[in-house]
Amino acid sequence: MTADSSPAPVPAATGTVTTAVPARLDRLPWSRWHWMIVIGLGTVWILDGLEVTIVGNVAGRIAEDGSGLDISAAQITGLAAALYVLGACAGALFFGWLTDRHGRKKLFMATLVVYLAATALTALSFESWWFFLFRFLTGFGIGGEYAAINSAIDELIPSKFRGRVDLIINGSYWLGAIGGSLLSIVMLNTDIFPKDLGWRLSFALGVVLGLVILLVRRHVPESPRWQFIHGYGEQAEGLVSSVEREIEREKGEKLPPPAGEITIHERKSIGFGLIAKTVFGKYPRRAVLGLSLFIGQAFLYNAITFGFGTILITFFDVPTGHTGYYFAVIAAGNFLGPLLLGKLFDTVGRRIMISSTYLLSGVLLFGTAWLFDRGSLTASTMTACWCVVLFFASAGASSAYLTVSEVFPMETRAMAIAFFYALGTAAGGISGPLLFADLTESGVVGDTVLAFRIGAGLMCAAGIVAAFLAVKAERRSLEDIAEPLSVAGASGGTSGETPKTPGAAAV
Repeated sequence: MTADSSPAPVPAATGTVTTAVPARLDRLPWSRWHWMIVIGLGTVWILDGLEVTIVGNVAGRIAEDGSGLDISAAQITGLAAALYVLGACAGALFFGWLTDRHGRKKLFMATLVVYLAATALTALSFESWWFFLFRFLTGFGIGGEYAAINSAIDELIPSKFRGRVDLIINGSYWLGAIGGSLLSIVMLNTDIFPKDLGWRLSFALGVVLGLVILLVRRHVPESPRWQFIHGYGEQAEGLVSSVEREIEREKGEKLPPPAGEITIHERKSIGFGLIAKTVFGKYPRRAVLGLSLFIGQAFLYNAITFGFGTILITFFDVPTGHTGYYFAVIAAGNFLGPLLLGKLFDTVGRRIMISSTYLLSGVLLFGTAWLFDRGSLTASTMTACWCVVLFFASAGASSAYLTVSEVFPMETRAMAIAFFYALGTAAGGISGPLLFADLTESGVVGDTVLAFRIGAGLMCAAGIVAAFLAVKAERRSLEDIAEPLSVAGASGGTSGETPKTPGAAAV
């Protein structure tokens, strides 16, 4: 068996098994195998960034006469954006539930196929209702990706690298945003493409990129952590053994022995009632933390991202075809945040970094709102202010996904990600675009300032919550942070290992 292939399926067994799979995965050095995981799974955020940015930048063009659609810019940045987010929420819950029951691999393949089909059909829109429907379904696929992908990434990446890798992968959204911004510049150039074709080709490029990712993703294996809990213990052992052999050949040295073992009761599925009882009954403080982080970042990002082009056009008279230049600069700043700050989440620690990035971005956005209200900003200086704000906000927003994917038990992971993403995004991501579209369309400076202040206030509030409730999860095994529900014996950490923070797993 090769490390990049999936074991042949066999009927799942149930019983009690003792395994060192988690410790064996956590003690692996970084290798080509991990790069394959990152490329195969992490590139979905590039797709999401491409999607959202293209819509924001081409909204003005699609709303123009001759585009082929009878639709307004406010409908695209408001209603269509809200439907995309609503689809993402529904997809996260639906596919998150399936991911915990049927495994990570099956679902991260299925969700990508849904995305590809919906994006292709968006490009073929001939009526506004068709555009709205397939924006919803595109979001449905993307939302499912969040639950399946974050689960798999955290379960496959060694604990000492988990924070920075998760942040950088989530931050890669902004690489897609850069691509979407630059792409829109070309596609909106009527000297190259007619009005009714350029925006369609923008969506079609997402399909091409998705197909490439699909080819790479075929080689990403199932999570061994999911396998040994759900009755596929032999497959999990075989997969990890093949990865170890591959890495030993690559590094030219033997791996150190694993730190300990865990004994669990294998089970085929976990009921939704038990998941809910665990997340909200056993970990109420973590539930409050996850919800706060997601609401803060969802409102800020969905509102600003979907309305950025409209602000430039409305208040600074930037031509429709030029908004992509400004957004590419902001997107670069967003990616640099997780890239440069990510390592600190593993060294300085989660609590300090999560709270500080949220608070800093909120305070800086308050400052930007004040300058904008005074009329002190131009299109360039507004872009520079947003660049600084989102440098910190991007690292903070990425840490929201990291947090909910590592602080709940293995059996609830995908569903926990889905729930907090859906609830937080529904609160900030659906209301945000709808409110922001109305406020920016009014052309009144005070209305847009109000939207900025709401987003800034929510980010600051989430930062204060994180300062008190964030879990010290840096460089710790997932099983140490939150004991699996299937563990046999006393709680308090992985069997054979001592939790670094006594009692932390029950916070």
